[in-house]
Amino acid sequence: MIDVVVYLTAFIVVLGVLVAVHELGHYLAARYCNVKVLRFSMGFGRTIFLRKFGVDRTEWTLAAIPLGGFVKMLDERDGEVADAERHRAFNRQSLGKRSLIVVAGPFANFVLAILIYWAVFMSGSEELLPILGQPPDTSPAAMASIKNGDQVRTVDGQSVASWDQLRWIILQKATDQESIQLEIINQQQEVAVRQLTLTAAAEHGWEGDVLGHLGIVFFRPNLPAVIGRLSSGDIAEQAGVRIGDEILTVNTVQVSSWLDFVRQVRDSDGKPLRLEINRDGRILMIDIEPRMVSERGRQVGKIGVAVAETEETRRQLRTLVSYGFFAAGARAIGETWDKSIFTLVMMGKMLIGEVSWKNISGPVTIADYAGQSARLGLDYYLKFMALLSISLGVLNLLPIPVLDGGHLLYYAIEAVRRRPLSERVMELCQRFGLAVLVTLMAFAFFNDITRLVSG
Repeated sequence: MIDVVVYLTAFIVVLGVLVAVHELGHYLAARYCNVKVLRFSMGFGRTIFLRKFGVDRTEWTLAAIPLGGFVKMLDERDGEVADAERHRAFNRQSLGKRSLIVVAGPFANFVLAILIYWAVFMSGSEELLPILGQPPDTSPAAMASIKNGDQVRTVDGQSVASWDQLRWIILQKATDQESIQLEIINQQQEVAVRQLTLTAAAEHGWEGDVLGHLGIVFFRPNLPAVIGRLSSGDIAEQAGVRIGDEILTVNTVQVSSWLDFVRQVRDSDGKPLRLEINRDGRILMIDIEPRMVSERGRQVGKIGVAVAETEETRRQLRTLVSYGFFAAGARAIGETWDKSIFTLVMMGKMLIGEVSWKNISGPVTIADYAGQSARLGLDYYLKFMALLSISLGVLNLLPIPVLDGGHLLYYAIEAVRRRPLSERVMELCQRFGLAVLVTLMAFAFFNDITRLVSG
């Protein structure tokens, strides 16, 4: 129950912020262009809160369905407009002003992403070092002779400081390259170059864990089987497991390391396990039944525990990544630009069938990611918010009628024809655009339901 509240709260906050910023962009641009704003709405459907503020007595509303919002402006196409206010109607504005008002929403989302990344990069965050684990046999990484403990220094000559950065660079490279060169340093401090083939990413339609398909997994040190963290309300906590407990045996089978313990739980098939535990010198027996979840196409057991890391281990596996004011700003702009282009590339590949439509996510999946990132820490949550803000900005700029990009397309045609499209043509375009959006939403909800059913 606690997890549901955390995930739902994280989802509502991130969605509320992104929608508010997007609509605020439209609102501020309209005010700048002296267009009268009639209503600023957060959400759709039945109004649950309404207040009027400002000289224009703009209605600020909160609606029942929180999956979006809108800014309604004075417009002669929506009804009669008094002679004294016609100059403030949206449809009376110049092509440049109308375009500015429309593009201001997505632009605000990009600005929000830049500001978030800027703040995170300046404050610094503790990130995993790009140390590779032993790849599965026959995987591309295994074929490239990558070994457990190899740390990546560069990818095609580009310096890599963290695991997240490595993951992002590989994803970018995989969109248009068949292979990359990894410069690694192994545990014997020997430097070598490995040629990694990337075609497996496209072969799987970019579904699931792309790095996993390549055999790129994170290094797992040989740690003792000591509980370091418990998921609140999860199976292990309910069974009586405590932080600091050392797992000695599982069903009388000796546990040699944390990885050994994890393997036994994952391979349990959901059957009850008897744990022999050392708790402050006392030997206890605890019975526990793992829950089965879907992970990378197969069912694995989980009980809601994490390993106890020593300070030495943390120093070996993590690094503090931070930048100065100007460097952080430059990287924030670059990060926003790169992720915007990557999003467009992925959408293009989806249209031509190179990327699976199963990658489209709906509100349930977004809520899941929001909750997971919130539990990992504020910097992860903010990065997720920035990424979602970029996605929202890019999506709204697509030339699909009913989206901001569709309106910009109308204005581009108007600029060429020197007159606007007829109302009949625009009505047909709106119907087409609505049909496209409904189809996309249907795919998103279907994928969400499929993920829920599969666990």
